[in-house]
Amino acid sequence: MARIAVLHNTLDFRGGADAVCVHTCAALAESHDVTLFTVSQSNPAAVAAQFDVDLDVQVAAPPGATAIATGFSILAPAMGPQLAARSVLLSAFFRRHADAFDLAVSTANELSLPLPSVQYVHFPQFNLERTDAGDSGRLDGLWSHLAAPTGPELERNVCLLANSSWTADVVADIYGHRPAVCHPPVDPIEGKPWEEREPGIVVLGRIAPDKRTLDAIHVVDGLQEAGYDVSCTIVGSAPSAYRNYVSRVRTAVSERPYVSLETDVSRQRIRNLLGRNRYGLNAKPDEHFGMAVAEYVAAGMFALAPDEGGQVDVLDGDETHLFSDIDEATALLGAAIDADRRPTRPRNRFGRERFADEIRAHVAAVLTRG
Repeated sequence: MARIAVLHNTLDFRGGADAVCVHTCAALAESHDVTLFTVSQSNPAAVAAQFDVDLDVQVAAPPGATAIATGFSILAPAMGPQLAARSVLLSAFFRRHADAFDLAVSTANELSLPLPSVQYVHFPQFNLERTDAGDSGRLDGLWSHLAAPTGPELERNVCLLANSSWTADVVADIYGHRPAVCHPPVDPIEGKPWEEREPGIVVLGRIAPDKRTLDAIHVVDGLQEAGYDVSCTIVGSAPSAYRNYVSRVRTAVSERPYVSLETDVSRQRIRNLLGRNRYGLNAKPDEHFGMAVAEYVAAGMFALAPDEGGQVDVLDGDETHLFSDIDEATALLGAAIDADRRPTRPRNRFGRERFADEIRAHVAAVLTRG
């Protein structure tokens, strides 16, 4: 049994990265002594329950972590992207405790750490001036100086993982090291037979500017204008950091009788919506993986997503599911409805046992090597 620290900058957004974190903790806790280091308002066990994970690990946080996390959320509209700043804070706190551990696992992207580590990259958080795939932000140089891993570190004692082949390519562009791809965990979701499902659209995921929730609404507008009598349910978390955008989405929904909004609902409610509707829509380009898209597939839905990013992995590059803009999305979805196109991809491709086995294997390899 090894002493393992899992580092995750925040659980407050309750998205795909957080699912990876709690699944990683649960997988490793079966054989190791695990402590989760995080800076969050959210209760880790409650977040884990949202993803059907029973989390029983120690939790360590800096003094005043709840107040700090609250402050980050309050300042978010003016501050902009803040995950790198949170990671710098978390890394500094963890370094004071690192001697108590045999290995660290970062599920919050790449970090400079003083011991052997497995690092799961959803999207690089440092040195973003080296790529056109993301916005570096004005403080990227500072955060990178404080907490980014160096080339020698990556060669010596880091096992890099990425959530998709697209993300792995971005990491390779920045650091010269290409991670192994380890897709996030998404279990099959039970649902009604296709013939019994409602011809409705679900937009699942965090309500935020980068997710382009308003664009998804405009796709549904286009279908309505084209004569398709379809409804849409938007369901996902509404983090306070994005409250201005969430307010705009609420206003747009209130003006459309064919669109409804459900925020911060139970996991059972999400499964129910995915299992009784036919179509799943994602609007974010360059999605790092696309947990929502993978869940659409897992639920037996016909999924549509932009033709960029990790979601191309999820949909195997199938052009009948991938679009370049709102107009093409509207046309593709209309064509799918007309032709009664049905999903063809295996629903169990990204299951949690596959993910747990891969994480445990990578950790075992680093422990043996170290």
